[in-house]
Amino acid sequence: MSSGPIVRHARREDVPAILELIRELADYEHELSSVEATEEKLLSTIAFAPSSSTSTVPSAQETESTSSSKPARCLILLSPEGTPAGIALYFYNYSTWRARPGIYLEDLYVKQTERKKGYGKRLLVELAKEVVAMEGGRLEWSVLKWNEPSIKFYESIGANMMSEWVGMRVDGEGLNKLATLLD
Repeated sequence: MSSGPIVRHARREDVPAILELIRELADYEHELSSVEATEEKLLSTIAFAPSSSTSTVPSAQETESTSSSKPARCLILLSPEGTPAGIALYFYNYSTWRARPGIYLEDLYVKQTERKKGYGKRLLVELAKEVVAMEGGRLEWSVLKWNEPSIKFYESIGANMMSEWVGMRVDGEGLNKLATLLD
């Protein structure tokens, strides 16, 4: 095997490992019962790299195109032994004030047994490289208020907490209600 970890865009055959990591993340966040993801849903909503890809340098150009029904990309980090150790699920966003694209990191997760090895930082570095390469304006994400270890880690790499913003969400029945509000 290689001497260090490998980060690459996920391939279709990585989906079982991706789902396992999503479930581990949900369990860590005390939300395992909220996971609706299945292998089939992941296969239909993530833009994957081809199975034949041998690139060890993540490049969004080598993946399927994103679209409204397939908006996400996923970086997977393989340990030196070749086992999945972490993921970064992300999608593209846009800054109206800057008139520039960016990346929104939906989820970053490194297996608990693989932490303190620089893997989370490596995934974030690869995403930052992609934002810089596309002449983007920012890389952003959310973190749970109680997750102090992650907040300290993010601040240590230069992230700033956006205390002036409050997250908003409409989902489930509320989303259906909003969609028909003016009918």
